[in-house]
Amino acid sequence: MFSKRIGIDLGTANSLVYLEGEGVVLNEPTVVAVSEDDGEVVAVGSDAKEMLGRTPEGITATRPMRDGVIADYIITEVLLKHFIDKVCGKSRFFKPEVMVCVPAGVTSVERRAVLDATLSAGAKSAYLIEEPLAAAIGAKIPIGAPSGNMIVDIGGGSTEAAVISLGGVVVHSSARVGGNKVDESVTQYIRRRFNLIIGERTAEEIKLTLASATSLEERISMEIRGRDSITGLPKTIELTDKEITEAIRPTLNRILEAVKGVLEQTPPELASDIIDKGIVMSGGTSLLQNIDKYFTEATGVPCHVADDALLCVVQGTGMALENIDLYKRSITKR
Repeated sequence: MFSKRIGIDLGTANSLVYLEGEGVVLNEPTVVAVSEDDGEVVAVGSDAKEMLGRTPEGITATRPMRDGVIADYIITEVLLKHFIDKVCGKSRFFKPEVMVCVPAGVTSVERRAVLDATLSAGAKSAYLIEEPLAAAIGAKIPIGAPSGNMIVDIGGGSTEAAVISLGGVVVHSSARVGGNKVDESVTQYIRRRFNLIIGERTAEEIKLTLASATSLEERISMEIRGRDSITGLPKTIELTDKEITEAIRPTLNRILEAVKGVLEQTPPELASDIIDKGIVMSGGTSLLQNIDKYFTEATGVPCHVADDALLCVVQGTGMALENIDLYKRSITKR
């Protein structure tokens, strides 16, 4: 009764925290900076992201989540503890109840790793909910109805596509590809084409400014600075949206394969529901320009991006936590 209830969307790129009764209270990058000498945590979240690619010797800034799952158990525990402390205060009499969302395709070992890390970080009880289900709840899709609803959640590290009916996932497909892979394809293209080495943050900036899933009517360009891979000296180039659209196409096609894979396995009755209602898209990468248009053309099914696409998963996690009895069939508890 006195303990707080927290929903956490532990993403590869960003982590969001939902506090019962207050809504989304925290949105921070999933980055931790650690001192190599003694393993001490130097910075977490926004402060650590500022250090990416800029750390001196002896300090490493890392992302503990890779492709939507835990890559570094100890650092993830530090991150969860940081979020819980920030929301509940460091000195607390009652431990909070915490719900974390995980990709639908994770193994039982990966599930256990998330539950253990959450309990070690100071939770009284830990719950897990599948990401597509949380995204559908957050996108206000009536998942309890006996009709098919399709959700595609494209995050930083993974893409989750699922058909949901009667409050459960009927068919799902996960691809360990998302916004980070889009950044990587931008970096590789610039290195291959211009012999220019750029950092992670520059690649993200290019994606946000120039990237589009289909060709734009108006041409846009920007200046990029980096290091020449041949001379080793700083160098500036001019990039256009057309070049970036071409560079990210293979990555978008991999995301598209996961969507098509789900559509191919969907029972015919539910498939006809999806054609009527369309596909709902959520997650940060679904905000890429024209991605809904690109998916509509490729699948023949109307696609539209949910309102507050970035917050769908965390809001759905929070709503499931507030109405735990309604969703208990779809939740793992520890």
